[in-house]
Amino acid sequence: MHKTPFLDSPPNPLQLPSSIKKMSGIDELDHHHHQGIIDQLFKAAEMVQSGNNPLLAQSILARLNHQLSPIGKPFDRAAFYFKEALQLLIHSVVNNMNPIASPFSLIFKIGAYKSFSEVSPLVQFTNFTCNQALLEVLDGFDQVHIVDFDIRYGDQWASFMQELALRSNNNRTPSLKITTFASPTNDHIELGLTRDNLIQFASEMNIGFDFEVVNIDVLASVSWSLPFRASDNEVIAVNLPISTVSNYQIPLPLVIRFIKNLSPKIVVSVDRGCERTDLPFPSHLIHALQSVSNLLESLDAANMTPDSLQKIERFLIQPGVEKIITGRFSFPEKTQHWRSQFVSSGFSPLTFSNFAESQALCVIKRTPIRGFHVERRQSALVLCWQHRELVSASAWRC
Repeated sequence: MHKTPFLDSPPNPLQLPSSIKKMSGIDELDHHHHQGIIDQLFKAAEMVQSGNNPLLAQSILARLNHQLSPIGKPFDRAAFYFKEALQLLIHSVVNNMNPIASPFSLIFKIGAYKSFSEVSPLVQFTNFTCNQALLEVLDGFDQVHIVDFDIRYGDQWASFMQELALRSNNNRTPSLKITTFASPTNDHIELGLTRDNLIQFASEMNIGFDFEVVNIDVLASVSWSLPFRASDNEVIAVNLPISTVSNYQIPLPLVIRFIKNLSPKIVVSVDRGCERTDLPFPSHLIHALQSVSNLLESLDAANMTPDSLQKIERFLIQPGVEKIITGRFSFPEKTQHWRSQFVSSGFSPLTFSNFAESQALCVIKRTPIRGFHVERRQSALVLCWQHRELVSASAWRC
């Protein structure tokens, strides 16, 4: 078994569950306030989904402007970001246009991601847990091909390359190929920076490395497939964070069909609790709101400077909320939960090793904030904040 080294560094969605009230210390006054916000956001989402009365939806959101701001308690800040995302969605639909991100925000996005990774165990938990599953299943293969649906800044694969180098024998130089997907709206400067950083790190680790970016639209092409394996010893693995399905605004069955055609050795997946396609659009929004509120509450416990926290929320949390809303709006039909779709498509869950769980627990112990813990739920490992799920990691075999 190969051990990844540490780096430095559903209840009714319209009702706030009583268990959350108790664990969060929410008093009755706060509960009524939260419920009022939930009711208004739900009603506005219904109006947006129906498309019959965007002006009424805008009037509801305008009232919320007087109740919400990006400064305040975690729930209010989370609700503010969902209110803003709904307003942006209405503007995009009415004007038949897509919002364009400023290329000058990249430096702030990187800084926000770095700060988030330093104060929250979420990134290390998902990276190390998924990597450990990959390393155990791919043991014995020197040529690895990762098909990644969300490369981000490549930090997961820098850690993975380090372990590949450590486990290699003297007879063969390990090689890693990463094929990552991007949409036409992706920040190509960001992708280029990720590629250059990984190329440099692979050189330092003495690992053969290849990096390819593919337009996500090719998934709709029946005739398209990944390049043939260079040799019989190359093995394919897939990294599929569930959030990327809505980010790219593509149907999950299309993604699953593509993955099955690859015949990967393993698929690893991360779910931040915001992907509930088994719920209608308004209920999905409220469920995601509660997930983001939990995340913001855990960030507040880190006692960061207000400036650092605001940058994380502006350049990391808020854009994520916008993707949740626009992605689900594009595919509003209810479907099976993504796990059920995996199982019905022939995937079977893999159980994480005891070492993977111990490693996750070590990540928590290294976090200076108390209140996080790790749970096993069936075959998944779940990172929780005050007994509420923040993110889960799972592994699957075709």
